[in-house]
Amino acid sequence: MGGELRRGGPAEGSVTTETRPSAPPGLVGTVWGLLILNTLGSAGAKTIVPLPRSLIQLVTMGSLVTAFALALTLNPRLRVRSGALLSLLTLLLVSSVISSAHLEAGFGALFRCFRLALFVGTLWLLSRWWGGLALVRPHIRMYFAVLGSVAVGLAVSPGAALPGLYGGRLVGALWPLTPPQIGQYAAVIIGLTVLLVLGRRTDRTSALVVIVPSLVLLALTHTRTATLGLLIGLALAIGSLVLTSPAARRLFTWTVPCAAVAAVVFSSALQTWFLRGQSKENFSNLTGRAKVWDALLAAPRTTGEQVFGVGLGDKSFGGLPIDNSWLAIYNEQGLVGIALVAALMLVLSGVALLRPPSLERACAIFLISYCAIASYTEAGLGDASPYLLHLALAASLLAAPAEAAPLAVPRAPRRRVPRWAEDVR
Repeated sequence: MGGELRRGGPAEGSVTTETRPSAPPGLVGTVWGLLILNTLGSAGAKTIVPLPRSLIQLVTMGSLVTAFALALTLNPRLRVRSGALLSLLTLLLVSSVISSAHLEAGFGALFRCFRLALFVGTLWLLSRWWGGLALVRPHIRMYFAVLGSVAVGLAVSPGAALPGLYGGRLVGALWPLTPPQIGQYAAVIIGLTVLLVLGRRTDRTSALVVIVPSLVLLALTHTRTATLGLLIGLALAIGSLVLTSPAARRLFTWTVPCAAVAAVVFSSALQTWFLRGQSKENFSNLTGRAKVWDALLAAPRTTGEQVFGVGLGDKSFGGLPIDNSWLAIYNEQGLVGIALVAALMLVLSGVALLRPPSLERACAIFLISYCAIASYTEAGLGDASPYLLHLALAASLLAAPAEAAPLAVPRAPRRRVPRWAEDVR
C-alpha cells in the first residue's frame, strides 16, 4: 500500500477525489488589477505630459481585453459560480444591448455594450475563485498604486495637480483623474484597510503606510461624497463587528466621543472645508447637478425610451454630466435598468444582513453602503465602472469559500483469498 501511494497510485479500498485546481493568486490578482485599470476612464484634468485620448482609451480597453484573455486562460473549462450579482448584471447587459440597438446614442453605444460584455464575462470567469478575502488585497494595492501616481504628480507639479479650474482641488497630473475619482479610491482603501486591521489581517505599520497618505489625498480633493461614504460605511461595518470583536468595540467606544469633540472644536474649519467656498445657493442645488436632473426628468420620452432607455452613453445629458447613478441608468437603460440595479443592491444588502458577523461581512457592508451613498452624486452603477467592481468584491466576500468538488470514485476492495485456497493454488 505504501509503495502504491509513493508512486501516486490509489490504495486499495480508497476513494479517489478530483479537486478543483486553484489558479495562482498572483494571476487572479493581476486580472483584477487590469479590470481596475480599465475603469480609470479617459476624461479628466490636463496632465503634465499631454496624453492623447486615443492612447488612454487604447490602454484602458487593452487592459480589459487582456484581463478577459488571461481569465479565460486561467479558466479554460469555463467553470463558474452562479450568483445574483452576475445573473443580474447579465440581464442588465441584455437590456443595454436592446436599448443600444436603436442607435439613438450612436455606434458608441454598441461599443460600450461590447466593453460591458467583456467586463461581465471576466467577472464570470473569476467567480470560480470567489470567497473570502482573496481579492481584497489586490483591490487595495491597485488603487493605492493609482493614488501613488497622483502623489507623484502633486510632488512634481503642484500647479498642475491643484489647478484653479477645479477650485484648487486635487486632480491627477500624470493620469487624467478627477477629484471625485481620487476621493473615491482613497476612501475605499482607507475603509478596507481599517477593517483589515480590526480583523488582524494586517499589521498597523503597513496599515498606516496606506491610511495616512490616502487621508491626505482625500482631504486635498475636498470630496464630500467620498468623505461621507467613508464615515457612514465604516460606522455600519464596525457596528456589525461590535458584538464579536473586542477591537471593534474599543475603536467604536473611543471614536464616537473623539469625533464629537473634534466636530465641536473644529466646526468652523470643517464647515469651510465642506462648503469649498461655494454659496448657499450653489450648495443647495449640488453644484448645478439639480438643474441637469430636472431637465432630464422633464424631457419628453417615448414608451420604449422610458422602459429601455436610449442606449449606453457617456453619462451626460445636454452636454452636462448627470452625476447620479439612478438618473443615468434611467436615461440610458430605462426603468428596466433601474429595476435590475435596485434588485442587485437589495439582494447584496439582504445577504450581508443575513450572514453571521465576520470580517468578510463587515467589508461587504462597507462597500455596499459606500456605493449606495455615492450613487446619489456619482454615475456608474449601470456600466463598467469602479462601483461595479466594488459591488463585485462585496459579492465575492459574501460568497462561500471555494471548496474542492469531490467526485467519489470508490474502488471495489479486493477479496481476500483464504490461506487454504492459496495452498490449493
